[in-house]
Amino acid sequence: LSILLSLLVPAHTTRSPDCGGILTPSGLSYLAEVSKPHAEAVLRQDLMAPRVLDLFLGSPEPIRNQINSVKVAEFSLLLIPDTGLRLSIDVDLGITPALSTTKVMRLSILVDLHVEMNPEGNLELVTSACKPTVEEMQSTEEMESQSSSSDVDEEINIDKICLEVSKLLLLPHEQLMSLTAQFPVTPSCQVQYLPLAAPMFSEQGITISLQTTFQVAGMATPLPVSPVPFSMPEPASSSPSHLILAFSEHFYTSLFFALEIAGAFNMTIPSPLTTATMAQKITQMGSLFQEDLPVMLQAVFRSSPRVVLEEGKGALKLFLTVHIGAGSPAFQSFLSVNVDMSTGLLLSIADTRMMISAAVIEDIELSLAASDMGPVPAALLEELFLPTIREEVPAQMNAVLSEGVFLPHISSFTYTDVNVTIHKDYVLVPCNLELRARTG
Repeated sequence: LSILLSLLVPAHTTRSPDCGGILTPSGLSYLAEVSKPHAEAVLRQDLMAPRVLDLFLGSPEPIRNQINSVKVAEFSLLLIPDTGLRLSIDVDLGITPALSTTKVMRLSILVDLHVEMNPEGNLELVTSACKPTVEEMQSTEEMESQSSSSDVDEEINIDKICLEVSKLLLLPHEQLMSLTAQFPVTPSCQVQYLPLAAPMFSEQGITISLQTTFQVAGMATPLPVSPVPFSMPEPASSSPSHLILAFSEHFYTSLFFALEIAGAFNMTIPSPLTTATMAQKITQMGSLFQEDLPVMLQAVFRSSPRVVLEEGKGALKLFLTVHIGAGSPAFQSFLSVNVDMSTGLLLSIADTRMMISAAVIEDIELSLAASDMGPVPAALLEELFLPTIREEVPAQMNAVLSEGVFLPHISSFTYTDVNVTIHKDYVLVPCNLELRARTG
């Protein structure tokens, strides 16, 4: 089937994942826990709503059975490897029959769930094999139980419950679709995470593979070629974390590539030097500028930034050309320097964003690229410009990255208890889910 599909959809064969996530069994337990009060509210609204007929008749005490309390006693999600999930709900219903005391009935719902990918590329929760049953909790006589049960069946629209059972989860379609929303990185650059296939269900949890795409000014950027297709690392058999996210080295290189294409890293750097102070070191300067002007640096990338991940540390390698000049508004460059530098990469998580910053410079080399004043010794270039470049380049890049990059996430949830670990070629982020308090 997969071979046939790949022939039908040739465009998808070039796509490969660069990040992904595993929702663990403990994460599923948490989703079941937070869905329980939500399910109770939905069921209460559905089952206790007055019937249209009663409203028309204006009867103060309807003759029929009336559900006057709804309590979810049990709500669980069970992984079924290679298939999907089984949702099991037990609901206690307080029923007041005509001219009688309240009795408690147990509504049990058993539903199989799986996730499909629709033609638009969005994930959809699909329900199947819905089995609701109703029985009396405090049965005195079997005959009475059967008769009251059939009466209650009239009160409960079983078909409607099965049709709307996905609403009982805190993951309706809108929230699954929020996974593929576009998130801003900078005003002109957006990131989007696209699922490549429906999630895989295994004993370890629910695994989803994603491909990151970046848009610059509304146009998709061609990404650097990924040397090796990325696959989610196998988690420990019993991870205490709700969710394990993983990001390949290619993900970070793609991010910096997109920001470079967007021009986000083009920098204008002020310098403490002036043309007169430079002329004291380079005599030819005096003939270029008659008046004393502040010297400015303009840095552009001559080659895309590259991220290298090793066990326990990450490095950001930058390849810049720095044009040195004076004059405003008409900038006149009189010297160009190639700068190759490597900085440490710091990664952390805040809410649902990854905070990325360039740390201390580990290695930096300056070499002359072009000069209007003849050769300039490398030692003099370093003396004049190295302190400014060393300080300003990481600072200005970090200002661009300061908002962080939104991670794949489902609306209404945030990430807590996060641990970021850098491995060779990828970053692993085990974390817990936390339902946000509703505002407004």
